[in-house]
Amino acid sequence: MQNTIQQTIDFVKTTLANAEAGHDWFHIERVYKTAQHINQKEQANALIVALAALLHDIADSKFNGGDEEIGPQKAGDFLSSIGVDIEIVNEVKLIIKNLSFKASLGEISYASKELNVVQDADRLDAIGAIGIARAFTYGGYKNRVLYSPEIKPNLQMTKEEYKNTTAPTINHFYEKLLLLKDLMKTDTGKKMAQQRHDFMLNYLDQFYEEWEGKK
Repeated sequence: MQNTIQQTIDFVKTTLANAEAGHDWFHIERVYKTAQHINQKEQANALIVALAALLHDIADSKFNGGDEEIGPQKAGDFLSSIGVDIEIVNEVKLIIKNLSFKASLGEISYASKELNVVQDADRLDAIGAIGIARAFTYGGYKNRVLYSPEIKPNLQMTKEEYKNTTAPTINHFYEKLLLLKDLMKTDTGKKMAQQRHDFMLNYLDQFYEEWEGKK
């Protein structure tokens, strides 16, 4: 098991060497560690959790023309190449395919304890102090404005609208980040999310005060 995990770590580090900073190896490493922490209580299949956490952003669709099949396929091809059992490969591919927030905006046809663990870990990295940093990093990568009072958040986005949005970064808090707390599946994830959620609310209060020149 450890050899398989180490081979996967090496593969991910190499593949994501030049990735956007919010979706690089350090993001993967944080999700991997958080998933392990959550799984101490959940006791899901440890190998599936580890491999899915490590490979969940191996080819993120938003950096690959919106292709939602390339990530699971690339992960599956790699795992097969190092001799991982086909049952585990298929589970990892299903987790990666159903992990993202935008996937939850469409039809959901797969559920597992392993998905819950890895999904919570990934969503935790999207909120709190690091989540804020990642949001603005990606906003800068896409050359989005920080905030525009005239552009209101769209709270009823379809999956396609979410994939194609060009809204200001602050809108992303309302359209995704502040929603994640209530989407957590595990008890550990829920507890961790509450503190990070509160931090984001405090940050937004400070942001608007500074925007108006009051602080």
